[in-house]
Amino acid sequence: MSACVLYHFAFDPGSRTARLALGEAKKAFTETLVRPWEDDCPVAGLNPSGMPPVLRVTEDSRSLTLCEPAAILGWLEDASREPFLMPTDPAERAETRRLVAWFDRRFTDEVNAVLLHERMEKPLLRLGPPEARALRAGREALRSHLAMLEDVLAGRDALSGRRISQADFVAAAHLSVLDYFGEVSWANWPAVKTWYMKLKSRPCFRPLLADRFPGVPPSTWYADLDF
Repeated sequence: MSACVLYHFAFDPGSRTARLALGEAKKAFTETLVRPWEDDCPVAGLNPSGMPPVLRVTEDSRSLTLCEPAAILGWLEDASREPFLMPTDPAERAETRRLVAWFDRRFTDEVNAVLLHERMEKPLLRLGPPEARALRAGREALRSHLAMLEDVLAGRDALSGRRISQADFVAAAHLSVLDYFGEVSWANWPAVKTWYMKLKSRPCFRPLLADRFPGVPPSTWYADLDF
């Protein structure tokens, strides 16, 4: 028997990745919601980076502290009797890793660091209203990344090939936060929309659709499975 506690911030894409993967694996866990920008955030004592998600696992007499999505995804993969969210085909495994790195680096730096800073971090930290110039730059970067995803999905059932992988859950986690704030123009990206609808309909996605950001209602289609 094992017990799992996930320390997470509901609108952090990495935290959402962990929640989706744990849900897909049908791994029971309890949640501790954290605010990583506060001095007394418990994650600061668990992860040297001070960032969620952190999963604490107790198995028999052994305890594990898994910091951030890669460690959590890797643990779930290693604990599975069969391939879980990593394809068996070497080319698809390589493509999965490429896409995960893309979101963890370029998408985070070019899109989230701008749009989520303006739409989410500023209200939380009381840094004033969003800046129009920054919003334009972030939205232009988002369009560029969505165009790349549209091309990737043109001939694939899932992002890295034939079956859902880590790449799909990482990408969906990032896009779901932006979708909450109404930043994704789905009609312009039909292949991405179809792919996202399939993921959004999975049981592991339901808890994310119940999340609410203080003072900001979700986009009207956020929780709609047939948007």
